[in-house]
Amino acid sequence: MKLFDLQGKAALITGGNGGIGLGMAQGLARAGARVAIAGRDEGKNAAALKALGEGAIALVADVADEPACRAMVDEAARRLDRLDILVNNAGINIRKQPQEYTLEEWSRVLAANLTSAFVASQAAYAHFKRGGAGKIVNIGSMMSLFGASFAGPYGASKGGIVQLTRSLACAWAKDNIQVNAVLPGWIDTALTRRARAEVSGLHERVLARTPAGRWGEPADLAGIAVFLASRASDFITGTAIPVDGGYSVQG
Repeated sequence: MKLFDLQGKAALITGGNGGIGLGMAQGLARAGARVAIAGRDEGKNAAALKALGEGAIALVADVADEPACRAMVDEAARRLDRLDILVNNAGINIRKQPQEYTLEEWSRVLAANLTSAFVASQAAYAHFKRGGAGKIVNIGSMMSLFGASFAGPYGASKGGIVQLTRSLACAWAKDNIQVNAVLPGWIDTALTRRARAEVSGLHERVLARTPAGRWGEPADLAGIAVFLASRASDFITGTAIPVDGGYSVQG
């Protein structure tokens, strides 16, 4: 359908060299977009490019560093000749009980997960204005809504993603820029594999409380990425859409 056609569009996906980011990048590429993925690991970037095929590019960047994050957005726009879509996916987690975090750990998680999304969006704004339109997809989490005893900074950062999404949506609707958030549940990625190793019984609880009866796969996020990046969502902005196969684990 033409509504979902991304031919001629250019997309930047932070953390696009694996997991949810790569799943979304593959969806956007299959819909016709030229994609740039950004990540810190050159080896993972190279492997992701093979999965994405011809026309994709990779950028090495630490999104938690403001100058590097801004330069990443500008370089993507330069190398793709334009920028129409930004997916703010990069993120980290440190799993501890709340009383055990250092302030440095708290700040590191918020910088990578929340501040980077603001900085990248701010940098992308000029390119979207120049092109007359833009799409931003922010990756939150079901922990944007639910609490978890082992993810205080992560949950705070992902709750912040929802409110940032709403604020940017209100501010930039007049510029034909739509900003939405996707809230994945338990998706099988390197990040959640570490969670399974660190949180006893997590795997069993996820399966027991997810009606789909399985962990999500990165490819399960491809369709919603295409929808929110395409003309099909031109009148949708400021939303936060759960993608979790059912109920998420709390506690």
